[in-house]
Amino acid sequence: MEIAADQCSVPSDGYVPDPDLNIEIEIAVKKLSELTREITVTVPANVVQEAMDKAYGKLKKDVHLKGFRKGKAPMSILEKNYGERVQAEVAEKLVQATYFEAVEQKELDVVVHPEIRETRFADDGTFVYVAFVDVKPVFEISEYKGVELEKSPINITDADIDRRIEDLRRKHAVLRVADEEHGVAVDDIVMVDFQGFHNEKPMKEVHNENYAIDVGTKRLGAEFEEQLLGLKKGESALYETVFPADYPNPVMAGKTIEFKVDVKEIKERVKPVLDDAFAQDVNPKYATLADLRADIAEQLRKQRESAQEGDLADQLMQKLISMNTFPVPERAVNYEIQEMINQTEEQLKRTGLTLETAGLKREEMAKQHHAGAEKRVRGDFLLKKIAELEDIKLADEDIERGYQRIAKQYNMTVPDVKKYFQRREEIMPFLAELLNEKILRFLVDAAKITEAAEAAEAAA
Repeated sequence: MEIAADQCSVPSDGYVPDPDLNIEIEIAVKKLSELTREITVTVPANVVQEAMDKAYGKLKKDVHLKGFRKGKAPMSILEKNYGERVQAEVAEKLVQATYFEAVEQKELDVVVHPEIRETRFADDGTFVYVAFVDVKPVFEISEYKGVELEKSPINITDADIDRRIEDLRRKHAVLRVADEEHGVAVDDIVMVDFQGFHNEKPMKEVHNENYAIDVGTKRLGAEFEEQLLGLKKGESALYETVFPADYPNPVMAGKTIEFKVDVKEIKERVKPVLDDAFAQDVNPKYATLADLRADIAEQLRKQRESAQEGDLADQLMQKLISMNTFPVPERAVNYEIQEMINQTEEQLKRTGLTLETAGLKREEMAKQHHAGAEKRVRGDFLLKKIAELEDIKLADEDIERGYQRIAKQYNMTVPDVKKYFQRREEIMPFLAELLNEKILRFLVDAAKITEAAEAAEAAA
């Protein structure tokens, strides 16, 4: 099985065509802009009447009206009580049955879902609806092979390995309650009560009691933790922390927050001695500390190679986007923006918050995400264009590797992963991601890559 680029796009819409229907429809297309079309579809009266008769026939069998035996209610009563609902259902079915036929007849290469702005049952018995759609941009792509990229050499130092070793010592440390004279230090676990204030007003989302802070992890920001250093049990502090705009918690991102912190308890980490016994405690497969260090070095190398591949792909996409400027469908951009906002909502939901409680407004978020969403959409069109030109498709083995990767990442079995991806709304984005990765690998392999040190020498 092979899957092409156009088969891996975002699902175009929720409309399901009925292959058994053969409807003669009238179609009028109006060009509103370079990428936007207005499609007016007229369904003939005989088809509309047939659809109405079927809808009322089913309704008559199912509905029970007081004073009438089931299935015996007169049509006039049904129309009076259920007319609007029946018309709405019939309208939806007629759109589903004719939309794809309309875009196919007019050879419109549409993207994302249509916007149905108007539906009406005309006096002559016909049904008319107006759909606004965006079509794929037609563009010539600049040279995409031999793009110049730069990569940094991968060097694993003893200091890199030492940092990983220290992380392991932290994980294997024993905690003990510190004495009264102990001031907060890096690696301590500190229990605090805190309240955040923004513009002198307490923030109900930035408040906690008996909250554990692992000093050194910087989860609440380096500046926040630095203010704790040296404080003793029972002491308090009042200070401001400036959170960057890209801080993971949107409630705090980009804000200057004043904190009142009360230290309730301090626990010290007692780290294990660094010897062969420690290595064996980490994992029995390590006979010596040297074995542990060697394995860490190999893990770091693989991680940095993966990060390097990602960086090369990012560089390549940025260059392709900057070299190819063409209009993109606004509806596709809006779809991407909504996906970004949905991701933020999911992150907040895991912390018990909503956009509203986090003080975020959809309109402002949409504006902030617009430029990034537009780049994503343009990049996707570029990759699909290259896939068509180079005949790059997904093969069965590509998909199987994708399943295996997810299974390993989430500690699942491959059959369980495949079960999850049975539904179209899950499998299509997954296939699109796999195909984009394959296209990017092709482009990176075809690029001119120089080491960062080489590039620096050439510039000198």
